[in-house]
Amino acid sequence: MTRFHWVRHGPTHATGMIGWTDLPADLSDRAAVERLRAALPEGAPVVSSDLARARATAEALGAGRPRLPDMPGLREIHFGAWEGRGFDPIDAADEAQLRAFWDTPGSVAPPGGESWDALAARVGAAIAVLARDHAGGDIVVVAHLGPVLAALQIARGLAPRQALGQRIDPLSLTSLSLRDGVWQVDAVNRRP
Repeated sequence: MTRFHWVRHGPTHATGMIGWTDLPADLSDRAAVERLRAALPEGAPVVSSDLARARATAEALGAGRPRLPDMPGLREIHFGAWEGRGFDPIDAADEAQLRAFWDTPGSVAPPGGESWDALAARVGAAIAVLARDHAGGDIVVVAHLGPVLAALQIARGLAPRQALGQRIDPLSLTSLSLRDGVWQVDAVNRRP
């Protein structure tokens, strides 16, 4: 059995759509970081997205664990022209596209960004590589809200809208196991 211990990076305190924007994580809650680190399996390798907030969180949690190279495939969804914006539409055309993106996620993409389906495919490819390279062991994956939700979507066979309805807090732990091609969800949004 291969066990994936998904950790959402520390909070950024940003509001709006922050995908590939490279913001730092606030890791000042040392007690929360320490509790999370203690809840992770000792000796399990740690991999993260290549964005600063995930990398810093991985470094804070990784003491005594092998650190794997960052994986760009674990990045947050790319909001394109919507990066850094609030969730309110700018004009009627923008409102229609924004509504379609959130109400019927899947193939609708922000201008210059990626759709939910593209994110899920990218994260699925990263999971396949990690499952192959770490078969039968534990791996700590430090990523973002979107990739954790995409992993849950894959594990539970959810529709995109169902996946987006899951709550995943910063510095939370979501544990998924893979045995003989069958996923099991062990914990979601656990706050040690």
